[in-house]
Amino acid sequence: MNSRLWDILISSIPRILLPGVVYTIPLTLISFFIGIVIAILVAVTRVMKIKVLSQIFQFYVWVFRGTPMLVQLFIIFYGLPNVGINIDRFPAAVIAFSLNVGAYASETIRGSILSIPKSQTEGAVACGLTLWQTMVHIVLPQAIKNCIPALFNSVISLVKDTSLASNITITEMFMETQRIVAVTYEPLALYIEVAAVYLLFSTGLSFLQKYTEKKLSKDRNVVTPAYSGD
Repeated sequence: MNSRLWDILISSIPRILLPGVVYTIPLTLISFFIGIVIAILVAVTRVMKIKVLSQIFQFYVWVFRGTPMLVQLFIIFYGLPNVGINIDRFPAAVIAFSLNVGAYASETIRGSILSIPKSQTEGAVACGLTLWQTMVHIVLPQAIKNCIPALFNSVISLVKDTSLASNITITEMFMETQRIVAVTYEPLALYIEVAAVYLLFSTGLSFLQKYTEKKLSKDRNVVTPAYSGD
């Protein structure tokens, strides 16, 4: 590796990491949080088979799971202004990513809810809880806990998908790399470098995922002593 290329790679690291801190990480966290809220709402509504809303949410999941995220991003940012709806680039990206995460995560959460034994629901109802109270206080907490590993996969995928935001002029890590490439004419080395940065972020989340899975596994194995009544 010649000294010029080495100097380019060293000097480009802070330029790539800064958009990661300013855009990639916030975009990932905000979109994922909103997406999970959407996913829980959609999953609970569909499991409880609430009329009209259940059908609307089923259509929403079908559309967002069946179309590319890039197309969804373009429709929200470039398409909606044609009908008088103008959304700034960062909120547009948050909306697109959140709705996409919500659609996929809702199926994960819905499957987890359905895996909870029906005897728990029947027992809670027999004790005087309503179906809604049973869902919120008994079923949903267990379901969320069971699908945390799968939701971590969604976060990792979202970190990588934020590179699509460069298509609506958000200066995240990939777009900044493109700008550096346009000046230095070193595409191979710089694209490998930004790939390594994404890999670093994803690896950190993977370690956090493994730690969380081990923690949850230990919690499941803890035997709670029976109450003696003394």
